[in-house]
Amino acid sequence: QVQLVESGGGLVQAGGSLRLSCVASGNILPFNVMGWYRRTPGKERELVAEMDVSRHTTYADSVLGRATISRDSTRNMVSLVLNSLQLTDTGVYYCHLRAGLSPPHWGQGTQVTVSS
Repeated sequence: QVQLVESGGGLVQAGGSLRLSCVASGNILPFNVMGWYRRTPGKERELVAEMDVSRHTTYADSVLGRATISRDSTRNMVSLVLNSLQLTDTGVYYCHLRAGLSPPHWGQGTQVTVSS
C-alpha cells in the first residue's frame, strides 16, 4: 500500500504564490511518476504537473510558465510552486503517484483558494 500526504495550500491572494508538498510512503515501485492534479469548480480532475525519476516534466498549458515541479526521489517527495496565482487556480489539489501498470495512488487532496 502507498500513502501520499500533502501539505500546503490554503487561502492565497491573486498574484501571489503557493507551495504544495507531498511525501509518499509504503510499497513504492521504482521508475515512478509523481505529480499534481487538481479539480477546479465545474471541471474534471486535470493534470497540473508531473515529473518522472529522470526529471522529465509535463505541465498543463494553463500553468506553463507559472509552475515549477520538483522532486526528491530519495525521499519520495514532490513539490509544486505555483506563481502569479489566478482565481481559476482555485480548487482541490491532489498528489499523484503512478508506476508501470499498477493502479495510480492519490493523496487526500488539499484545498487552494485564490482570492481577489
